[in-house]
Amino acid sequence: MEVMTVSKMTADVIIIGGGVNGCATAYYLAKKGVKDVVVLEADKSIGHGGSSRNGGGVRQSGRDMRELPYAMYAVNHMWPTLSEELGVDVEYYQKGNLRMGKTEAHLKKLENLAARSRELGLDMNVVDAKTVKEICPYLSDEVIGASWCPTDGHANPMVTTLAYYKRAVEMGVRFFTEAKVASLGLYKGKLRRVILESGEVFEAETVIVAAGYESRYLARTVGIDVPLSTYFEEALVTEMQPYMFDIMLGCADGDFYGHQSKHGSFVFGSDSGLEEEIDMPLTELKTSSLTVSAGCRAIMSYIPLLADAKIVRTWGGWIDMCHDGVPVISRVAEVPGMILACGFTGHGFGTAPAVGLMLAQMALGEETVVDISALSYDRFKPVR
Repeated sequence: MEVMTVSKMTADVIIIGGGVNGCATAYYLAKKGVKDVVVLEADKSIGHGGSSRNGGGVRQSGRDMRELPYAMYAVNHMWPTLSEELGVDVEYYQKGNLRMGKTEAHLKKLENLAARSRELGLDMNVVDAKTVKEICPYLSDEVIGASWCPTDGHANPMVTTLAYYKRAVEMGVRFFTEAKVASLGLYKGKLRRVILESGEVFEAETVIVAAGYESRYLARTVGIDVPLSTYFEEALVTEMQPYMFDIMLGCADGDFYGHQSKHGSFVFGSDSGLEEEIDMPLTELKTSSLTVSAGCRAIMSYIPLLADAKIVRTWGGWIDMCHDGVPVISRVAEVPGMILACGFTGHGFGTAPAVGLMLAQMALGEETVVDISALSYDRFKPVR
């Protein structure tokens, strides 16, 4: 992608972060008629981080009740027509999701999640081993049950991110890559300036901070601290396999998640488990045969037929973990003009259409399609 030369300029809305949430927000702002939208991305390419490097889950099951309403909105009202809307096949499959369990403790955890999800209207139930085998006969006999959500699915994260980017560009949004933000700046008590490491300055009436784990550092430059930490997750892709299933898979304890792509390869994500076990500085931790082995063992224990499958690609990266497990999607009363969209804790891809739409609505002062007041930054303020 050609890198534009950054110069001092103004915009109606500046979005910091060219991941899937930033690209989706840019598209929906343009769709709503906002003429001057700028997206600043620190890396050389759009969607370089976790947005295009994940297992592609479009799931409602297993979510915190505070994020379930907008996850359901995305599945019910946005994902089914997204390919048509963006003019690109995002490889969306709505074939269901099994979250597997091997112990009674696993099943109890899944039943609690299912019961709370049903209260919000989600079709999610715990099924026994026989039903699991009927849904997916390729799983290990060690699986004694699972939660089943027939409306869950998966999509291609890289294609989806770039489809939003492409349509946003076609609608006039300006993207700048290698535009690393150094700090934010106030003018007359309002967030107005975005200062790059190069010293160049962008100005806008509204600034949306959607920069993943860098969001905490940026917010701190104007006195706001979001309790975020980083966590290293990995993904792998196998060689092409004979067709097995279209469903999404996950585990009660989060050992791994993934699906078989339309091309036959399997795409899985998992924890490495090494952050607390090695002396390597976290900034130097990268995917390797050492780190990816934990995920491989988990996958083989649930899907024995993949034991001999060759891995053709792996990658690892940092996700922004929020202290209480759900994101901050919120204006900040102390800093007028700021909107935060961070802390998605590895759950952000499947909700990106709804999040992008809601951020666009917030920037324009509109009511969001679902109530997300529980995700406000205010929840971290001390109670007096």
